[in-house]
Amino acid sequence: MNSENTSKFIVIEGLEGAGKSSAISLVRDFIEKHTGAVPVCTREPGGTPLAERMRDLIKIADENDPLCDEAECLLLYAARAQLVANVIKPALTRGEWVIGDRHNLSSLAYQGGGRGLMALVEVVSQATLGDFKPDLTIYLDIDPELGLSRAASRGELDRIEKQELEFFERARGTFLSFASKDDSIAVIDAGQTMAEVHKDILALLQSMEW
Repeated sequence: MNSENTSKFIVIEGLEGAGKSSAISLVRDFIEKHTGAVPVCTREPGGTPLAERMRDLIKIADENDPLCDEAECLLLYAARAQLVANVIKPALTRGEWVIGDRHNLSSLAYQGGGRGLMALVEVVSQATLGDFKPDLTIYLDIDPELGLSRAASRGELDRIEKQELEFFERARGTFLSFASKDDSIAVIDAGQTMAEVHKDILALLQSMEW
């Protein structure tokens, strides 16, 4: 990899507690070292002022007006459309690298697999993203029970993190199913120690033909 290479869109995916934040920092440092430029970092849902407001709506648990599954899915794609149009695509056009904290694979896994809305997810995904996808997705695979225990140790869980264990098991199965059919998705065992996970991520990045 060198600074003359074209820009890439790399996404970090995983269940709660998989260690996405530390993995993102590792990938960011790797890209900065090898390109000489600081990559653009995004998160989903969110990443633009309007998309962040949509994130707040998705995260809030209102007993008097609970967010239905279909509305959750549509809000996620509305936020994603804003982010792709106003941040990700412009950055790639400028020749900047982009690192995403979640992207479309999360909706396929959580709303498609977890919520059972795959038909809706696939239609909305095609309508909002078309053929646009990351150049590389690093999926941090972890047993849901372990991941949720790690997430709980960080503090209070949000509305989605409080879903039943079966929801996350369905989501994990969907993550792995898509990864098995797409060479651009690399699976990393996130049940290892952080040092081992980071070693595997660095080995993956160093092996890529950029």
